[in-house]
Amino acid sequence: MISSNAYSYINVLTKAADASWTRNEVLSNNLANVSTPNYKRKDVTFESYLLSELAGSSNSSLRQKVNNADVSNLGASVYTDFSTLSYRLDGNNVDIDTENVELASNQIKYNAILDSIGYEFDMLRAAMQTS
Repeated sequence: MISSNAYSYINVLTKAADASWTRNEVLSNNLANVSTPNYKRKDVTFESYLLSELAGSSNSSLRQKVNNADVSNLGASVYTDFSTLSYRLDGNNVDIDTENVELASNQIKYNAILDSIGYEFDMLRAAMQTS
């Protein structure tokens, strides 16, 4: 991570991109195990860590909250989702349609995060060129 307030958004967005990438891998693994008996779907949590890190700051503006965020507290955590639920008699709880929707949604989110990172670098580049 880059240690400067000028890169705060980029650091947080990088963590979000990492979490989204991890979620893509987990969702793909769920799809690969759609026919595996007793397999339980997994998912990734990141947003709750981000919200708690930003909520922990008493500053009023989002920029100040992001500047004070400790990115080392931001990480993706894989968990088993609905571990006691099964859709089928073989004990598997992966629904292929749900996984495909989640995968498509996650891909859109990942692309938006990458666009945001690019925008932040464009803003830094523009600031350096006008100086």
